[in-house]
Amino acid sequence: MPHMVPVEPPRRRPRVRRLILQDFRSYPALDVRFGADLVAFTGENGAGKTNLLEALSLFSPGRGLRRAELGECVRVGAAGFSVAIELEEDGETRPMGLGFSAGANGPERVNRIDRAPVASARNFADHLRLVWLTPSMDPLLSGPASERRKFLDRLVLAIDPAHGARVSQFERALRGRNKLLEEGGRNGPWLDALEREAAELGVAIAAARVECVSRLGAAILAERDDASPFPWAGLALQGEVETQVAGGPALEAEERYRAVLRDNRARDSAAGRTLIGPHLADLEVMHGPKGAPAERASTGEQKALLVGIVLAHARLVADMSGIAPIALLDEIAAHFDPRRREALFAALQRIGGQTFLTGADPAPFATLVGARYEVAGGEVTRSL
Repeated sequence: MPHMVPVEPPRRRPRVRRLILQDFRSYPALDVRFGADLVAFTGENGAGKTNLLEALSLFSPGRGLRRAELGECVRVGAAGFSVAIELEEDGETRPMGLGFSAGANGPERVNRIDRAPVASARNFADHLRLVWLTPSMDPLLSGPASERRKFLDRLVLAIDPAHGARVSQFERALRGRNKLLEEGGRNGPWLDALEREAAELGVAIAAARVECVSRLGAAILAERDDASPFPWAGLALQGEVETQVAGGPALEAEERYRAVLRDNRARDSAAGRTLIGPHLADLEVMHGPKGAPAERASTGEQKALLVGIVLAHARLVADMSGIAPIALLDEIAAHFDPRRREALFAALQRIGGQTFLTGADPAPFATLVGARYEVAGGEVTRSL
């Protein structure tokens, strides 16, 4: 079972000082340097601002802030792409890079640290952590449970880089089980083995989520301020396996879930899917000051709630990993009044990490203590 061990407050503050792109999305080639802790990209819609944030997000486990397949990130007409950064920490610079190509032997991803290959993107987590917020997440609190579940898994992944692999393995085990049930479940030993694997992985996933929500909730309450422009959120995790995990030892939860899978074979076969498990969990969010479900809040209130959650999560990542995270905030400032914008910038500075923001209008960044860059025509230029 995964266990997230807290550490002392962050002492490491890595900064991205250079970004190099080759055939990534709209960029044939790009080489841009950064010297500030707060970096704002401005430009017209479609100029390629979000592409810059997405390139940085690929240095975290998972599929990046757009959840896109790597093949979708290749510039039209190219055979692959590469993304490289120079990460500075305590005066030392570390090159890191990743590349993707659709070769003769199938798609291939390569990850490098200090110019040496590493096994996966999870290795990057030893050197930097990333959190993000994008406009596509705006309807999260009133949308389907599946989107909140993906959001929660992203929160867990920033703390526990192995979480994504467990989720993928669990989904693969369920697909195998569903296929056997569809075929009549005649291969009993193989079905038993898949259910054993699914129970072990499912409980590990649920345990990681339970611990993350518990710690995040505590972090939110520790900073609770009813006067804050970003209202505090109450969090609760709903799910049968999650309830079992929260109520007792993991081994007992595994045995119970395995028994549930075995006893529900007929029902799951008729439904064509597994009806109980962490793949159906939901994250419930309350508007703390109002004591009401977040889904009943206004669009603006939901946005402010979501920002508050992401800020609290960034603090939690810093506390637990010992690394102040790099925050990627897409089109974040345009929807806030000046008071909320100033509060957002101040909160980001307190966390201690580097922040990259985007916006079509440069005006909201006029008071930003950092650097602004204009994005246009595949080029990124420092604003005066």
